[in-house]
Amino acid sequence: MERMGIFERYGVKVLGTSIKTLETSEDRDLFAKALGEINIPIAQSIAVGTVDEALEAAKGIGYPIIVRAAYALGGLGSGFANNEEELRNLSARSLTLSPQILVEKSLKGWKEVEYEVVRDASNNCITVCNMENFDPLGIHTGDSIVVAPSQTLSDEEYHMLRSAAIKIVRHLGVVGECNVQYALQPDGLDYRVIEVNARLSRSSALASKATGYPLAYTAAKIGLGHTLPELPNAVTKTTTANFEPSLDYVVTKIPRWDLSKFQHVKRDIGSAMKSVGEVMAIGRTFEESIQKAIRQVDPRFIGFQGDKFENLDYELANPTDRRWLAVGQAMLHEGYTVDRIHDLSKIDKWFLYKLQNIVDCTRELEDTGSLFGIKKELMMKAKKMGFSDKQIALCVGSTEDEVRARRKNFGITPFVKRIDTLAAEFPANTNYLYTTYNATTHDVTFDDHGIIILGSGVYRIGSSVEFDWCAVSATLALKEMGKKTVMINYNPETYSTDFDTADKLYFEELSYERVMDIYELETATGVVVSVGGQLPQNIALRLQETGGAKILGTNPKDIDKAEDRQKFSEILDSIGVDQPAWKELTSVAAAEEFAFEVGFPVLVRPSYVLSGAAMTVIRSKNELKDKLEAASNVSPNHPVVITKFIEGAQEIDVDAVASGGKLIIHAVSEHVEQAGVHSGDATLVLPPASLDQTTMDRVKEIAVKVAKAWNITGPFNMQIIKAQDPNGGLPELKVIECNLRASRSFPFVSKVLGLNFIDVATKALVGRDVPEPTDLMAIKRDYLATKVPQFSWTRLAGADPFLGVEMSSTGEIACFGKDLVEAYWASLQSTMNFRVPEPGEGLLFGGDITKDSLVKIVDYLSPLGYKLYVAEKEVKQFLESTAKNNVSIEVIEFPKEDKRALREVFQKYDIRGVFNLALARAKTVLDVDYVMRRNAVDFGVPLFMEPKVCVFPTPTF
Repeated sequence: MERMGIFERYGVKVLGTSIKTLETSEDRDLFAKALGEINIPIAQSIAVGTVDEALEAAKGIGYPIIVRAAYALGGLGSGFANNEEELRNLSARSLTLSPQILVEKSLKGWKEVEYEVVRDASNNCITVCNMENFDPLGIHTGDSIVVAPSQTLSDEEYHMLRSAAIKIVRHLGVVGECNVQYALQPDGLDYRVIEVNARLSRSSALASKATGYPLAYTAAKIGLGHTLPELPNAVTKTTTANFEPSLDYVVTKIPRWDLSKFQHVKRDIGSAMKSVGEVMAIGRTFEESIQKAIRQVDPRFIGFQGDKFENLDYELANPTDRRWLAVGQAMLHEGYTVDRIHDLSKIDKWFLYKLQNIVDCTRELEDTGSLFGIKKELMMKAKKMGFSDKQIALCVGSTEDEVRARRKNFGITPFVKRIDTLAAEFPANTNYLYTTYNATTHDVTFDDHGIIILGSGVYRIGSSVEFDWCAVSATLALKEMGKKTVMINYNPETYSTDFDTADKLYFEELSYERVMDIYELETATGVVVSVGGQLPQNIALRLQETGGAKILGTNPKDIDKAEDRQKFSEILDSIGVDQPAWKELTSVAAAEEFAFEVGFPVLVRPSYVLSGAAMTVIRSKNELKDKLEAASNVSPNHPVVITKFIEGAQEIDVDAVASGGKLIIHAVSEHVEQAGVHSGDATLVLPPASLDQTTMDRVKEIAVKVAKAWNITGPFNMQIIKAQDPNGGLPELKVIECNLRASRSFPFVSKVLGLNFIDVATKALVGRDVPEPTDLMAIKRDYLATKVPQFSWTRLAGADPFLGVEMSSTGEIACFGKDLVEAYWASLQSTMNFRVPEPGEGLLFGGDITKDSLVKIVDYLSPLGYKLYVAEKEVKQFLESTAKNNVSIEVIEFPKEDKRALREVFQKYDIRGVFNLALARAKTVLDVDYVMRRNAVDFGVPLFMEPKVCVFPTPTF
């Protein structure tokens, strides 16, 4: 905008760091020159704009090389190359994402350290936080396990890097917040500056939550012209912002990846970010902190543990999203020494010795042989190292509840500590809390008896910021009613973990053990489990039945009746609400029998899951056997259910709030895609554009019956399928799912209809000021909105871009419009890198030729002047013989194994759009449809994979 002269033309003043400084920090050549002026060493790099220039540059620098794309977030388009061939492929891909790439010498194996620095216009400059990566250099910070403050630096190293950071920030003239990333030689004082972000970055959020120093707030104030000494410390309210926080605790951040949801995805992690979320744990020792963090990433993990690997040495030497599990396997089960793991992984020995302490404690527990062998000292030692009750129970063959009882008999309970940024040197009155066993007193009193809100935990595919919006809305609604609130959540990226959102914030695990600890300490008056997605739902029944906690809203026993497929279906039958034919499964033989009875395709789904984990559509007998074995691992205690899958049906989403079994408000959205695409990946339209009044009335009637049958109080969500009646009557409406909690579409419907659904739901939960029932869908509106998914295929090398019953999008975009066309096009063009193909350019077709979906698209597009191409003769014959118009389609060469040659084919035929309507995921990476879909993504070409979306109302296209 600056280069286009927009700021100057409209008289816009840029606050904070100047555009010139931003350019210097982002443009590699300017950056190298600026740091050279103050004798700060940087990694040698050369900026290039073509593949040949990249190869030439590498000759001068020497392999191994790292390639980075300039002006890109999250390391998009970067990677390592060990030889010419790797560099050729990598740089070609990176240049589709950025005009300039940087070829640098790789310093893989050095330590990676980061400093967050704040400077004001009067040249006051402080370092707020320094962080160290558990993994050595070579992995993007967003994909690394990060520890704050740094643990393995000597005092000399710490101050050398701190002084350099301040020198750099002052020289560049940053006004506001900035982070400096270093590579540090593991056994000497040599270092290199990797990069400087003269803006708030991903680490800034972590640093703010880790220290309690609000970086974004301070940077905004500095941008408005304030200086650090005149700004108050937001946490203590007594000192100024011109101080460096000191921490008497250790923070560990672990990323969350969801790579297992994708077929053929490359699981290695490197300089391009692949994680979808992160957790942050606070403890008084590294052992306590990392064990908490591991459990927060996924409740399946009990703490530091191992897993099965085919080649353990390879896993240790080559980082993937499961490397910490490989370290666990090596230490706990394979008897590797610290030295051997260090040689393979280059992880600092300090961290490995700390993990060895956890291993030794595990052995000590196992050697006692039984729960009653554990004496008070050992119980205390284990709790101080971050062992959970469940973890201790597994070591001694006991149960979590028995360990909890014995622990409480010993009088061992956690202490609540404050994050005060001053290492307790000054009095602080924050409500920013964590629990630890490494303490002797509480920092707070417990006389509020507030209501506990359980947050949504780590962002992952299927549970993201939508649930945080719900948790925060509920907290604010409770505050407005004059109730005291207690938030439990551990995600540093969220609004709910800002220390001024709730009256008390516990940065803690959302496990049964920890929630009960806090509930008992606070003697809380209730727990809200319906606004944090699936995690709180999974422990709701236990909190009530075992822990005796008071759950607000729908009774957890009723929640169980909706989550457990068997109970769910029986209730639907009893109230006369239709559902697809289904059966509960115990054996493969029984499954085959059912599948033949109702006919393929069928859908396999386990109970108690979020975003369709291990749900699969099965189209043949052989596939059935393979897939069933995968599904039964998902929830061994919960049976697997098999349902008739209805093809070509339309899906309808209902979001609603009830009170005492009475429906109060509801919203009905329709999916554009056919049923079978997960609702999180579907395009939603609200108010619906194609549903008639009769259908709307029938949908409402179902919602009324469901609210009553489950005696719902609070939010709930249903998915209904609308299918043709084979006898020609009214369309069939079948309920396929019902969640007695807020769903991912609650923020969308609240914003479109102009009424906060969670606000109403919270009133219902507490039973105060509950509004009278209103039918929001009866109000005629002169607008509608569409919500479209944002996928991250570009970041997930090798993943098959295919839509199915498992969710794969990582974000969403909603836009309003006067009509469907306007709203949908605004949404679509807001997604990343979307460009409409223009007449005269090439379109490539592929996929299923047993149905007429592909032909319909060709009929639609052929008169518009595009060149039409296919990769297979059969597809050409099918399309030419069945198309309405006389179309000519060219078969082009399609090199499946040579990416470079394929890129040249795309350029030669000027392919600017790919339509691939495959029936099922690709079995191998040599499947033509897979290669077509994957490379469309890699080459930045719009990809259309869903028949309804392809012919969706379009103005000129």
